[in-house]
Amino acid sequence: MGITEEKLTALAHYETSDLFGDEERLALDLAVAMTDTPATVDDDLRARLADRFTKGQRTELAAAIAWENHRARLNRALDVRAVGFSDGDFCLLPEAHPALGDQAPEGPESLP
Repeated sequence: MGITEEKLTALAHYETSDLFGDEERLALDLAVAMTDTPATVDDDLRARLADRFTKGQRTELAAAIAWENHRARLNRALDVRAVGFSDGDFCLLPEAHPALGDQAPEGPESLP
């Protein structure tokens, strides 16, 4: 899909990484806000999104983030585990994000 391991590794620090463009950072800000518990997208973020994306683009972006969050939570609830589709390729485990404090999962068994 054109995403390098270097960029995947930099996801934990996307705010300061030069590997991400402004629109990517903004989309990732939305993903962080939407997947927080409780999900909180503040007025500032909404305004920044409106400055860069059309209403349709914002809707599509939010829907994609919501769908992936739904799938992750459903898999967790049903105890769905990895079945080896990555064939040993790069796998990024979540790290604590500044917005979430020290809530980093300890390992795959604690993923949401």
